[in-house]
Amino acid sequence: MDGAKDTAAVRDVLAEVRAQGRTALTAPEAKRIADAYGIAVPGEGLAGDVEEAVALADGFDGPVVLKIVSPDIVHKTDAGGVEVGLADAAAVRAAFTRIVANARAYDPAARIDGVQVQQQLPAGREVIVGAVTDPTFGKVVAFGLGGVLVEVLKDVTFRLAPVTGDEAAGMLDSIRAAEVLRGVRGEQAVDRRALADQIRRVSELAADFPEIAEVDLNPVIATPDGALAADVRILLGEGEPEARRRFSREEILTAMNRLMKPRSVAVIGASNETGKIGNSVMRNLVDGGFPGDIHPVNPKADDILGRKAYKSIADVPGEVDVAVFAIPAAYVPAALEEVGRKGVPNAVLIPSGFAETGEHELQRRIVDIAAEHGVRVLGPNIYGYYSTWQDLCATFCTPYDVKGGVALTSQSGGIGMAILGFARTTKTGVSAIVGLGNKSDVDEDDLLTYFGEDENTTCIAMHLEDLKDGRAFVDAARATVRKKPVVVLKAGRTSAGAKAAGSHTGALAGDDAVYDDVLRQAGVIRAPGLNDMLEYARALPVLPTPQGDDIVVITGAGGSGVLLSDAVVDNGLRLMEIPADLDEAFMRFIPPFGAAGNPIDITGGEPPATYEATIRLGLTDPRIHALVLGYWHTIVTPPMVFAELAARVVAEERAKGNVKPVVASLAGDTEVEEASAYLFERGVVAYPYTTEKPVAVLGAKYRWARAAGLLA
Repeated sequence: MDGAKDTAAVRDVLAEVRAQGRTALTAPEAKRIADAYGIAVPGEGLAGDVEEAVALADGFDGPVVLKIVSPDIVHKTDAGGVEVGLADAAAVRAAFTRIVANARAYDPAARIDGVQVQQQLPAGREVIVGAVTDPTFGKVVAFGLGGVLVEVLKDVTFRLAPVTGDEAAGMLDSIRAAEVLRGVRGEQAVDRRALADQIRRVSELAADFPEIAEVDLNPVIATPDGALAADVRILLGEGEPEARRRFSREEILTAMNRLMKPRSVAVIGASNETGKIGNSVMRNLVDGGFPGDIHPVNPKADDILGRKAYKSIADVPGEVDVAVFAIPAAYVPAALEEVGRKGVPNAVLIPSGFAETGEHELQRRIVDIAAEHGVRVLGPNIYGYYSTWQDLCATFCTPYDVKGGVALTSQSGGIGMAILGFARTTKTGVSAIVGLGNKSDVDEDDLLTYFGEDENTTCIAMHLEDLKDGRAFVDAARATVRKKPVVVLKAGRTSAGAKAAGSHTGALAGDDAVYDDVLRQAGVIRAPGLNDMLEYARALPVLPTPQGDDIVVITGAGGSGVLLSDAVVDNGLRLMEIPADLDEAFMRFIPPFGAAGNPIDITGGEPPATYEATIRLGLTDPRIHALVLGYWHTIVTPPMVFAELAARVVAEERAKGNVKPVVASLAGDTEVEEASAYLFERGVVAYPYTTEKPVAVLGAKYRWARAAGLLA
C-alpha cells in the first residue's frame, strides 16, 4: 500500500487516548497508527498472561523481545520492562514474570495492560526517525544515528514536515556518519529507499495530525533488506498553539511598498528641541532630502523645522503612508487609534517600554488596535528605518545615504548601528536598513517578501534572535532565494527546547539544531557571526555565479596555498584535479622550482607577468570554474601592482565572456589593505591578512547558487 494512509484509523486511536485523559500512547496503540501510515514495524502481539506470551512467541521465527505495556509507564527500559533475546518458551515465561514484577515495583499504581511480544530484529545499523513540534517551525522530522547513544552522539538532522521522497533521501546524507549507511569495512549498504520511506511516512503522520506532539522511532534497524522500527513512541500535545494572524502575499506587498516607498510621512511627537527623538527624526527626514510630504504632529507647536505642525494626525490634509511615533509608550495606544481612524496603513513605533520591559499587555493592546484598523506596525523598540533609494531616513540615529543593492535588517538597535558603521567604513551601498525590535507585527517574512521583489535589492542580510512564524519565513525565503541571496545571523545558540522533551527526538531538537537545518532547507546562508553576515552581504553581489565546482588556487606563497586549499575543503568546495595538459600549460609560466598541480605555486619572487599569465590561463580555460588567488608582498611585485594587473585581467576576460568568481587573499605590509580595497571595488573579492575569509565568501556564493537551482 505504498503511499496509502488510513487517517480514519489514526483518528479513532487518538480519540480513544484522549477519552482516557492520556497523552502517551501504549505500544499496541502506536502500532495501530504505524500500520495505518505504512510505517514498517516487526511482527508483534499483546499478551495478557504467560501462556499467551508463549503462544505469540512461538508464532515468530527466531528470538523475541518482551516489553511492558502500560499507559502510565512511558520509559519502559527505566522500569525494567524490556527483555530481549528470548529464544524458547522457558525464557519467555521467566521474562514475562520478571518484567511484570519490575513494572509493579517501579510504579505500584500503574495500570498494566499486558506484555508486548515482538519479533526480535536481526543485527543492523541502528538509527532514529522521529518528529517533534517546534515552537518556531511547527512539525519537523528528524533522522540520525539511533540506539542507546543517540543523545550522546547527537548526530541528527531536521527538516520541515512533511518532506518529499527526495528530501527524505537527502537527510540520509546530512548526518556526520552518513558514510556508515553506505557500507564500510566490507559491510553492505543499508536499504536507503526503505529508510527514506520511514522518514517520509513519519513526517506525513506528524503533519497530518497537529495534536501529535512527538513521534519517536528508536531504534530503527536498517539492513540491506529493509528498515523496521523496533520501538514506536507517540505523544500527544497538551493543546493547540495560538494561531497567528497571516497576510496574503498581495497584502504584504501593498503594505510594504507604502512603508518603503512612501509619498508622505507624519512624525507623531515631532519637536524643535535638540536632543529629543522627535527632533532627530524630523532633521533626518528633512536633511536627508526626502522628496515627499513631511508632516510634524505636536499639539503644542505651530511650526517645526520650518514646517506646519498639526495638533493631531486627523488634521493632516490628504493621505499619509507612514506615521513615525516618537512619543512615550504610554501615549502610543491613543495616538495609534487616531492613526487607524485616519486610514494610515503603516505605523513605525520607535518608543521602548513595551514587551521588552515586561509590558506585554501594553504591547498586546497596540497590536489589537492596529489589527482593528488595518495598520501594519513596525516595532516597537526600534531605531527606525532607512530606505535609501527614496532618500528616506526615518530614524534618530546617524543618516546613511550610499545607495546600493544590500538590504539589512536587525532585531537589535545595537546591531543596527554596527551595520551602519560597517556600511560606512566599507562604502557598502544599501537599499534599506530596517530595525525590527519587538516584532509586534511586521517581521522578517514581510520584509523578505518585499525585498524579494524590490528592483533595488540584490542581497538581503538579516540579524534575528527569533522568528515569530518560522513557516512563513521559510515560505518567503524559498521564494526569494530563487532570485537573490538571503543571509541570516541567528543569535542565541541554545538548546532550551530540549528541557521538557518526552522522547529521544524531542531531547535532540534544541533550538539551534532545528534552526540550522531548517534555514539550510530554505536555501538561506547562515552566517556564523556578525562580521561574516556583513561581509557576505557586501561580497555576494560582487561575485558572479559559478558555473561548476572545479576551483583552482594560484598562489605566490606555498604556505598560503596550503591554508587556502584547507579553506576550500572546509567550506564544502572542491579543489580541481588538474588534467595533464592544463598542468603542462601552467608549468610554461612557472619557474622550475615552482609547482603546478593544485594549488599552483608560482613562488614569491616572480614578476607581475607571471601573475598575469597564470591568472589569465585560469580565467580562459573553461574547465576551471572559480579562482582563489594568494598574493605575497614582494618588491618585485608590489601590492598595488598586483591589484591593478589582477583587476585588469579579470575585467578583460569578463568582457570576452569568461566570467568566473575570483577571490583573493593578500599577505604583506599595510599596503595590502589599499590593494584589497582596490580589487573589491573592481569585482575581485579580496581581503588582507586572512586566508579564511575570501574562501568563506566563495563558499557562501556556492551555497546560494545550489539553493537557487543554478548549480547542480
